[in-house]
This record gives sequence, structure tokens and C-alpha cells, in this order.
Amino acid sequence: MLLLILFAVVAGAATAVTPCVLPVLPALLSASAVGGRRRPLGIVLGLALTFTIAVVALASLVKGVGVAGNGVRVLAEVVLIGFGISLLLPGVAARIEAPLSRLSRFGPRTRGDGFWSGVGVGGALGFAYTPCAGPILAAVISVSATQGTSARLVTIALAYAAGSAIVLLVLALGGRKVADRIRAAGRGLGLQRAMGVVMVLTAVAMATMVDVKLENALAQHLPTALIDPANSLETSHPVQSRLAGLRGKPRFDSTRPVAHGPAGKRPADGLPVLGNAPDFASPGPWLNTGGKRLTLASLRGRVVLVDFWTYTCINCIRTFPYLKAWDARYRKAGLTIVGVHTPEFPFERDTGNVKHAIATDGIRYPVVQDNNYGTWTAWGNQYWPAEYLIDARGRVRYTHFGEGDYAKDERAIRTLLAERGDKRLATGLAKVHAIKPPRLATPETYVGTARADGYTNGPVKGVHDYGPPPNGLGLNQFAYGGVWNEAKESGTAVRSASLSLDFQAQRVYVVLGPPSGRSGLVQVLLNGKPIPPDAAGTDVHAGVVDVNRQRLYNVVNLSGPGGGFLTLRMQNGLSAYSFTFG
Repeated sequence: MLLLILFAVVAGAATAVTPCVLPVLPALLSASAVGGRRRPLGIVLGLALTFTIAVVALASLVKGVGVAGNGVRVLAEVVLIGFGISLLLPGVAARIEAPLSRLSRFGPRTRGDGFWSGVGVGGALGFAYTPCAGPILAAVISVSATQGTSARLVTIALAYAAGSAIVLLVLALGGRKVADRIRAAGRGLGLQRAMGVVMVLTAVAMATMVDVKLENALAQHLPTALIDPANSLETSHPVQSRLAGLRGKPRFDSTRPVAHGPAGKRPADGLPVLGNAPDFASPGPWLNTGGKRLTLASLRGRVVLVDFWTYTCINCIRTFPYLKAWDARYRKAGLTIVGVHTPEFPFERDTGNVKHAIATDGIRYPVVQDNNYGTWTAWGNQYWPAEYLIDARGRVRYTHFGEGDYAKDERAIRTLLAERGDKRLATGLAKVHAIKPPRLATPETYVGTARADGYTNGPVKGVHDYGPPPNGLGLNQFAYGGVWNEAKESGTAVRSASLSLDFQAQRVYVVLGPPSGRSGLVQVLLNGKPIPPDAAGTDVHAGVVDVNRQRLYNVVNLSGPGGGFLTLRMQNGLSAYSFTFG
């Protein structure tokens, strides 16, 4: 525990020197530049406290790591605007400071003018402070949202906040020294008014979500070393092993020995009782329900199949024909399928993208967005796709991770439907026409630095010129070509960029994203020549893929198992995330 606290302090300090602090830095420096010498301390203290509250106590309202709900953001905006106006109008400042000065007996005894108003401003900034959270902070948020607040979680969150606060205080004091020199030159009133304008503009930026958009843009375009300098620490074995202690082991797995119900007996149907099912802990939105939030209590009496998926996961996509067939065949008999969409990449959080995927894939059963990993964590899930089968009494009875074993899955569904009293089930199993996963294919890999595997020349963080694309590779090897800007989860084409691979599979899929505000093109070459129509994937037209949204694209579709040397020539600005094979 002590080691994890130390790691949290270091990670918090690293966060405070990244571009993620930019949205609050102008307001932090502006507020610290005026008032008494103790004001910077009050600001940083207020920021650390309310940031901790946002992370832990308000975790169920968090939509993105460190960002509190809209109501709290509005409160923060009001505070910042009020303070900005007080700097522009000295008379207003005196009225605000008068009641707060009564609290001085609880604060610093000497030259503490503005300490408590500083706490108020820092408190507002704490709700807006959005660090590029790594595993430590993400674990605190997800565990708090699903398992409740504990002393351990609060301690770790405070340690993270303290690390950030130390660095932010140094920045604030440095800005204060610069401001003192400006005041000594006789320009104090102009400085105060300028700082007031900055505070008001910061509040306006928050109200229009410019701060969030800026953070997203920085995260997508700056090198990983700047965005997440503590990544190597937070992904190290010591940190990961201790975070596992926070999250706990997977809660349900029907392949593990368990106590099978009352007195440890296995039910007559042969499906073990794995425990009571946790409710959906995701804030939503809910899709395919008319906006209605579902709960397991409202579904009591029905058999429920919970499916964890994400829309660019090819393994998930290959399960859809079976899920849709079961939904059509058994819904009236008492089965409800609930898809829990837990994103792997940042763009998969976008509701518009998820809605488009649902429509494209023809999904009609309910789906809930699990952007904060609340339901994922509550279930202790670790896989895409993953299925959990719940009986009519709300108990988990069967689990299946990954693809395959569909006949076994369906028999489990039929067993629980029969158990609840459905005696007129259709005979036999559903006939499903689906693509079977290959027995032997190139392993999936990613393009970003975090999980890239099988590349002969990288990846290298940030902008790097990999030179011309190679003429040949070994089987199942990949290579970058040209200039790429490599981030943690993706690579963005900068100039003459390409991806090459020697694959074995019938089908090749790649997750791609367009340049900002427009579509982009990818030229597909197979064995050094434009890919012929009989080998082209469903998203390839005349040898080219038109990338118009962030999703999974099918670039190769052979008539049978095979392989070849594939090259993707990327238009500048396009992003690539991962390869999968089928």
C-alpha cells in the first residue's frame, strides 16, 4: 500500500508538467498573481481537495477521468467568473473578501490576505483539472464508482492530488514572482485587470467545453512522452500487481471450482451458481431502450445475457450473428440480452459512433455505454467479448470469454429458460450463418506504442521517420514506413506513411480514423500491386479505402485461407489503431 501511495505521488507530479494542465494553468497563475502572499497556497489546497472529491466521492458522476458532472462544472464556472469580475472591479472584490476574511482565524496568521478566496478559486479549478490519467487514477475512479469509497481509495487519490499540488504550487509561486516585478514597475492595476479577463475567459472555455476539446486534441497530436511521462512507471509490474489488489480477481468464471448454491450442492441442471449478479453501474446513455435505464431488478424473472463488447473488436463482431439469432429466437420465451459497450479506444466513447455501429450491425437488443468502466469493474471483467448468463433469480450461472462454443452457450440459455418454466422452446439450436474464427492466422496487434507487437522497426514515441517501406518481411511481421507520429493508442500518418505486413489469414481488418474534419484515403497493395477486386475487402473500392469515420475496416477478403504481403499507404493525417485477422 505504501509503495502504491508513493507511485501515486510521482504520477500526480508528472501529470502537473504535461499539456493536460494547460486548461487550468492560466487561471491558476492569474489567481496566484494577485492578493496576499498566501493566496497561491490556498488555491493549490482547494484544487487538491476538490479534485480528490471529484475523483472519489463523485466517481459515479464522472464521464471522463477527473471530470465531474455538469452540475459541478457549472458551479466551478460561476466561481471563476465571480472571481474574474472581482479583479476587474475592485469594489466587488472588497465585498467578496470581507465575509471570507472572518475565516482567517482558521488559516495562516500572517499576511494571509486572500487565502480563503484562493481556496474557493482552487476548489473551482479542482473540478476542472483533468489529468491524463493512467492506471492508478483510473483504478481509483472505477473501483470507487462500483464498489464504494474506502479509506484506501481516498488515500491514493489524495496522494495523486498531493503530487500534482506540489508541482502546481511551484508554478504558482514562480508566476507570483513575475507578477511582483510587474507591480514594482507601476503596472499593478493593469496586471490585475488582465488577470480578471483571463479568469473570465477560462470560465467561458469551460462552459463551451473548449478545455475538454483542447485536452483531446493534445492527447491525439503530441508525443506520448509529453502526454503521459509516468506511463512506464504506472504500467510497471510493481504498480500493476498492486492495482490488481485494488480491483480484485475476476468475480465470475464458470470454469473455476465454486460453491454451487445451498450447502455447496450443484443444481440439477448442472450449471453452477457463481453468485448474485451486480447491477449495471454505467451512467449510460442507454440505447435501443427509448432512453430508459434498465436494472436487474426490473428484469427479475427473465434470463439475462450480459455481453461485454466494443464496436471495433473483430472478435466481438463475429459473435453478433449468434447474439442476434438468440435475441430473435428466445426474446419472447424470456431472454433479454444487454450489450455493455466498454470502449478500448478514446473515440469509442462517442455516442454517435456507437449508435452508427449498432445500426450498421443490426443490433436490436438494449445497449448501455460503459465509458467509465463502471459495469466492467463491477463484474471484474477482463475480456472482449465476454458473456455472463443470469438466471431468473438474479444469479450468475454461466460465463464464456472470447469466441466459439456457441452451441454450448445456447444450451445454457435453453437450460435457464426451461428452469424458469418455459416448456415450449423451439427444438434444436439456432441455425446461424457466421464467419468462423480461423484456426491459424496472424496474431492481432496494435499500431500505437502501448501494445504494438511484431514490428521490425518500432514503434518510436513521437514523430519519427522510419524510412522507405521494406520490400519483404518474415511471416507475421509488421513494419512502419515513412513519417509517423506515434502515441500510446494509435499512430498518425505525417508524411509518406505506410504500414506493411506479411500475413496469413483469409481476411484482414484494421481500425482507422480520418483526419480532423474530413475523410482520408488509404491505398491497398497486395504483393506489391494494387489489390485485385477478388481479394479486396468490403471497404476497398478500386484499390482504395475511404476512411470517413473511426471504425473497423475490412481491407482484405480472400476466397479462402491464404496470405500475402500487404501494404497500406496512408494519406497524411489518417490514424491507425490496430490489426485483426479472420
